[in-house]
Amino acid sequence: MSNRFEELIAQGEGISVEFKECKDSLPKSIFETICSFLNRFGGDIFLGVADDGTILGIDKEKSKKIRADLVSAMNNSQKISPTVYLPVDEIETGGKTILHVYIPESSQVHNTNRRIFDRNEDGDFDITNNTDLVAAMYIRKQREYTENTVFPYATSSDLKQELIDRARIMATNRSPHHPWERMTNDEILRSAGLYKKNLQTGESGYTLACILLFGTDEAILSALPHHKTDAIYRVEEMDRYDDRDVIRCNLIESYDRLMAFVEKHIDDKFYMENEIRVSARNKLFREVIANMLIHREYSNAYPAKLIIEKDCVRTENGNKARGLGAISLTDFVPYPKNPVIASVFKEIGWAEELGSGVRNIVKYSKVYSGTTPEFIDGDVFKTKISLNGTNRGDGGVNGGVNGGVSGGVKLSEIDREVLECIKENGEFNAEEIAEAIKRGKRTVERAIKSLKELGMIERNGSDKTGSWKVIE
Repeated sequence: MSNRFEELIAQGEGISVEFKECKDSLPKSIFETICSFLNRFGGDIFLGVADDGTILGIDKEKSKKIRADLVSAMNNSQKISPTVYLPVDEIETGGKTILHVYIPESSQVHNTNRRIFDRNEDGDFDITNNTDLVAAMYIRKQREYTENTVFPYATSSDLKQELIDRARIMATNRSPHHPWERMTNDEILRSAGLYKKNLQTGESGYTLACILLFGTDEAILSALPHHKTDAIYRVEEMDRYDDRDVIRCNLIESYDRLMAFVEKHIDDKFYMENEIRVSARNKLFREVIANMLIHREYSNAYPAKLIIEKDCVRTENGNKARGLGAISLTDFVPYPKNPVIASVFKEIGWAEELGSGVRNIVKYSKVYSGTTPEFIDGDVFKTKISLNGTNRGDGGVNGGVNGGVSGGVKLSEIDREVLECIKENGEFNAEEIAEAIKRGKRTVERAIKSLKELGMIERNGSDKTGSWKVIE
């Protein structure tokens, strides 16, 4: 047995490796696995191997027939549709015979017995009746970038010309003598690949990328009705939200609104870079937001989300996945999802080269909170960035005094309300405080816990008969 096969068997079953017992005939479940491998990232099936990797072998005399049965089944549209050809290799190991079937990733969506299967780390699963997952699979199989979709009936009036002017200024400020400096708005769009000819239909027009970058709200609604980015601040009202901005505009204005939302709800932290005082928060979240907007599969109706919580910020994006699960930063290989949009962001200084976004998020996250962010690949791409006590809802340190209490500590609004109530009457319990300030009891309890952790209040006596003391 070759080293490669030994390594595959040694690593065990996973998203791209499957073991199946097989004595003298094909196991029925093999077609579900073949279907799921074709539909996902391809993989390797070993026949004659137990789930735990033990080599059981198959009947040597039946090996030829099993191989012939599999080849025949792959030409039967009832077993696999569209049909495929799969090579089957016979391997001798430890005096036993096993069969190896390699399944490549397919450019088409396949089914077996009219059921569509997909693959994850836990095995094969039937998604036939899940329209969202089936739609996401077809999106993954698209050869063309969604951003290049041509809208032949879109006109210049569907674009915000002032934003193209702004892009010109940003590009020239970043790079003196930039080619856009002397171009008209229309010339800029053509040079950036935002006006194309569809070679299949012969129609020319502005692309989806163009409308997404510079379009009016009406044009975006017409071209992409499901387009939405949801910015949510959830620190006190955990069952709903404390603040929210539902963003349905173009990407240039979306970027501005998302940054404003971050600046409103996340404390800043400064550090020295090349002897210049720099905002770590802005450095970090400019990368996060640009990454959200650039690396999104816009044909996917899943709304993009930026969620600010007490101890972290999470983002979610519709995605054309290349893998499943946590991304290893040591072997991370970037690939373009919207190269035209990415190029425009690069020209105006909101992005760098391909793959730099993830690297910079890691870099600035360590500067801002001393932690490494998490990246989860899948049909929905997810990022989690720890705030590590820097968020306002967690009493983040930001210099200055908030409410005249404990210099350097910045409190949330609810924390301040609870603190002032305790100052007025330390005999109040959580329920009485909630009634006094017209807040929910659970919300008040969380604020009390936060104030205790900050060392700003302490309890004298028991929970029932004691009182609160403010530590000045």
